Amino acid sequence: MKFAYRFSGLLGTVYRRGNLSFTRDGSALISPVGNRISVFDLKNNKCETLPLATRLNIVCVGLSPDGSLAILIDEEGAALLVSLIGKCVIHQFYFHKPVHSVSFSPDGKKFVITKDNVALMYHAPGKKREFNAFVLDKTYYGPYDETTCIDWTDDSKCFAVGSKDMSTWVFGAERWANLIYYSLGGHKDIIVACFFEENSLDLYTISQDAALCVWQCDTELDGLKPMPPKDAAREKNAEENDEEFLEEPKGEEIHGKANPNEQETRHKVKYSRVAKYFFNKEGDFNNLTSAAYHKKTHLLVTGFASGIFHLHELPEFNLIHSLSISDQRIASISINCTGDWIAFGCSGLGQLLVWEWQSESYVLKQQGHFNSMVSLAYSPDGQYIVTGGEDGKVKVWNTSSSFCFVTFTEHTSGVTAVTFTSNGYVILSASLDGTVRAFDLHRYRNFRTFTSPRPSQFSCLAVDSSGEIVSAGSQDSFEIFIWSMQSGRLLDVLAGHEGPISSLSFNPMKCVLASASWDKTVKLWDMLDSWRTKETLILNSDVLVVAFRPDGKELAVAALNGQITFWDHENAVQTGSIEGRHDLQMGRKELDKITAKQAAKGKSFTTLCYSADGQSILAGGLSKFVCIYNVKEQILMKKFEISCNFSLDAMEEYLDRRKMTEFGSMALIDEGAGGEDGVAIPLPGVKRGDMSYRHFKPEIRVTCLRFCPTGRSWAATTTEGLLIYSLDSGLIFDPFELDIDVTPSNIRKTLHQKEYTMAIIMALKLNEKKLIQEVIEAVPSNEVDVVCSSLPDLYVEKVLEFLASAFEISCHLEFYLTWAHKLLMLHGQKLKTRSVKLLPMIQFLQKSIQRHFEDVSKLCEWNIYNIKYALAISQQRGMKRLAEEASVDEEDLDSDSDYLM
Repeated sequence: MKFAYRFSGLLGTVYRRGNLSFTRDGSALISPVGNRISVFDLKNNKCETLPLATRLNIVCVGLSPDGSLAILIDEEGAALLVSLIGKCVIHQFYFHKPVHSVSFSPDGKKFVITKDNVALMYHAPGKKREFNAFVLDKTYYGPYDETTCIDWTDDSKCFAVGSKDMSTWVFGAERWANLIYYSLGGHKDIIVACFFEENSLDLYTISQDAALCVWQCDTELDGLKPMPPKDAAREKNAEENDEEFLEEPKGEEIHGKANPNEQETRHKVKYSRVAKYFFNKEGDFNNLTSAAYHKKTHLLVTGFASGIFHLHELPEFNLIHSLSISDQRIASISINCTGDWIAFGCSGLGQLLVWEWQSESYVLKQQGHFNSMVSLAYSPDGQYIVTGGEDGKVKVWNTSSSFCFVTFTEHTSGVTAVTFTSNGYVILSASLDGTVRAFDLHRYRNFRTFTSPRPSQFSCLAVDSSGEIVSAGSQDSFEIFIWSMQSGRLLDVLAGHEGPISSLSFNPMKCVLASASWDKTVKLWDMLDSWRTKETLILNSDVLVVAFRPDGKELAVAALNGQITFWDHENAVQTGSIEGRHDLQMGRKELDKITAKQAAKGKSFTTLCYSADGQSILAGGLSKFVCIYNVKEQILMKKFEISCNFSLDAMEEYLDRRKMTEFGSMALIDEGAGGEDGVAIPLPGVKRGDMSYRHFKPEIRVTCLRFCPTGRSWAATTTEGLLIYSLDSGLIFDPFELDIDVTPSNIRKTLHQKEYTMAIIMALKLNEKKLIQEVIEAVPSNEVDVVCSSLPDLYVEKVLEFLASAFEISCHLEFYLTWAHKLLMLHGQKLKTRSVKLLPMIQFLQKSIQRHFEDVSKLCEWNIYNIKYALAISQQRGMKRLAEEASVDEEDLDSDSDYLM
């Protein structure tokens, strides 16, 4: 159970490349993130990354009309058919060539993919079981160059395909007598998007040079005539005869002609261009890169390479909005079913935005780190994660919603280390810009900036358990700087190391600082004794990282020779070592001429982290693997493969001879130059574009590992983003001291006899979560006190652990709070004696209660405000009524006096 961790979320990266898609109800957005997809629930403010991955980065996503299926296609044309309900892979298929776009028909019976210069129509998988989920129906030929986009008519009778040869083709999904194919020209650049009008064959085509053509068809959708039955029957028989000799059905082929003769076009559907519009007439902007059209509201959204987007109303082409959301290319646009929300994806900066155009406000605004993440830290209660990146940004993420809620941009260079103070309200970050900054999570501001007398590049950071002493190590002056958090003054500079400081760690129980350096030593400094060196530990290789066990009684050190050594730092004695070099399994880079096994000989772990209970240690480095070791036995317990994405470098294990030529590796050729993601190669003498730009594959690596204080999860900053691995408690049968008599029926029988304590003990032995919940919720609230007092000490911990997990999902808040309160009050003294072991569980309980406290307190404040407002209004009305009554009385008195006179 202890090592049953599974991938549960991807933070830090919200969009890479590919098309965005809204779900059927329009409340959630599906975004491709590398070789995974994330689902952003916009109404409940949550994000979930599906536990499945493709072999390479995803380039296009096709969503079925009912929202239950999705087709994910990667860079090489490998496709996964995914169930969005079951969150699992149903079918795998290989299209053999890169696919440009995929689209389901509105009735969900067919889907079309475009690759090279052809469009392939497949039968969509249905509700019945099928041997092959993808069966080819028809192959459409027509364009001379690569196809770029697809759109269907509302009744699924026809679809349009755009091409790089500046033409748009309309094809019949079935063999219509008056429409087999039709070619449209009129553009002078690549077709970016094409859209049919609602319930019509009228068409809009948009090209990269920001031109829009409006095409009118002389035939309605109802006017499409089916082929004569005889011909259809003859063709069907011919197909069946052909298929007898074929291993698999090849489907029907339709060859279109760009210039058909007059006889072929007689009595056929005809198109005429009724208008042509140009975007950006008054300004010289970059190319149009993406577009989306909402048929019901006639809303056209277009995005440009400069980060500007336009909203137009068609067919009149009235400009509604023209705004800039970024300084990078808008790669993808999507509109939800109601037409209220527009999603934008910018691959350059990894931005994802959802904009409500009518109120002109953001529904979602997320951005990952521009460059790779370097460091992370959990808050003491496990609710938040802070990350620091090479882009100089410090971001704070909510672990329950997976959203970033604050970004600090004060650093002017890469952030090398981040950490929380013990109270969880202050974040500290060290940077190569020569500053250590403290950020307040109450007011979201930088309230302290620590600097050194001489400019230094800080490579590591540590803060003591009280949160008062801040230390940072320098990589150029080989010194450790100590500051006071309270006053912000520099207290001392610790010198003694003869190489760059690589890592710092404070003992959680004592005011002792451990510093690791490239001079092959670890020094221990006593902060309470004039900062003298308490001990020096000498190793055989450069020290890369050092970490204290949570109880402060052991020190783990990782060195350049690939060893992890464990030390009793009180007596300066080595207690054990792990030879981890072979477990790291470094991959082979594309340009390497040696195997991965040879390359791994010189590799080592660059990050270490103890588990919350101190019994295990996590280790990672320049590899796709994270290793978890048992500290006592010093053996490898499990290896986690953090990525299977071959779009990253150093993933291959063997040399691929197919990529080697007599002139060198194929990886040296920059194939993307001049592509849609790269730079358009200009004519000689034309100064336009960044010619230094080229494509590169980032190398897979793990830069930082941290265990959650609750012990329920751990996180890793990697090339792909921030990966979260959580305990998978729902899929594992893990009984505790199980007897033959402990069965669900016996437990319910005991519960029926009102022997509540015995029923709870039996349910905990069986360790079935739903059964434990059933038993605990069956205990009357007035019996909770008695049951809690009679529970054995061993089972008190189990009940508290269950309560912590139940708080996250249950609505019986007061009932479970009563349980937690009674257990802690009655067994608090006994639990205190085992506080070190029980700390992760207590912190998990605190995290769950704290989250509810924040939600309920906000609700209470809102209710108090509303009550005060209602009272003020009623008081105002009462005073107004009294004033009116007083004026009425005065008028009556005046009238009476007049009568008496």
